[in-house]
Amino acid sequence: MPRPTRLATAAIAVTTAFTFVLSGCGASSEATTAPETLRVALLPDENASEVIKNNEPLKEHLEKELGLDVELVVTTDYSSMIEAMARGRIDLGYFGPLSYVLAQEKADIEPFAALQEVEGEDPTYQAVFIANADSGIEDLADVAGKTVAWGDQASTSSHLIPKAMLAEEADLRVDQGDYEEQHVGSHDAVALAVQNANADAGGMSLPIYERMVEEGLIDSETVVKVQESDPYANYPWTMQSNLPEDLKEKLRAAFLELDDPEVLEPFGAAGFAEVADSDYDQVRDLAPLLDIDLEDYQ
Repeated sequence: MPRPTRLATAAIAVTTAFTFVLSGCGASSEATTAPETLRVALLPDENASEVIKNNEPLKEHLEKELGLDVELVVTTDYSSMIEAMARGRIDLGYFGPLSYVLAQEKADIEPFAALQEVEGEDPTYQAVFIANADSGIEDLADVAGKTVAWGDQASTSSHLIPKAMLAEEADLRVDQGDYEEQHVGSHDAVALAVQNANADAGGMSLPIYERMVEEGLIDSETVVKVQESDPYANYPWTMQSNLPEDLKEKLRAAFLELDDPEVLEPFGAAGFAEVADSDYDQVRDLAPLLDIDLEDYQ
């Protein structure tokens, strides 16, 4: 069950900006029957139509393995996804580490699988701090007095981790006026803001940065890497704890035994590995560092 910590305040505040239309009561902790249609939410960290299109193979895979209809959903923002999970309007959710931690404060959910980029290795990933090549930023200390673009406020790799990097390694904090910040919503929007010089620097997922470079969406000579972060537990797949146990076992198997390259390609992964709630304590530990409270999410 959700634990009452300081992050509960942040989770409540995150949902203030909630714009995804919901109805009905919150999810019950009692076991339920299997839904006729499994509602699967994908992170709104890139263009929604592209996210849904790219994950059609996942939908087909789940329908085959589970014997259920599957509906893919991309909410308007992270806060909407958190609220939808808390209200029981989503059965399965693909969260970022921070948005999972915030959602877990409000909803009875459990993580069960995370991306494994290299078979046999821990399911981790990294963020990257980027800058426009003409900004004069060569290291984190150079960000002083500059403008930084973040993604969603509840994003781990396009907000929390790179912001922590600035605070821990360069002693730069936005609440001290050391730099200016703007939230542009998604990882791809961060990269484009930096490329178009609408921001001097930004933070985003390293895998998304590398994919955008590979696809020619951004120029690596214009949008340069300043510093990569340490590894963090990768994006978790989570499910409502009150789903029937037989369905939960099928869901675990559908992800943990998945080896279809077409399904895995949008994730840039070799497969999925098992994870537990404690794997995200590293993200929880960043909350006091950044003084996460109501004002951070208004």
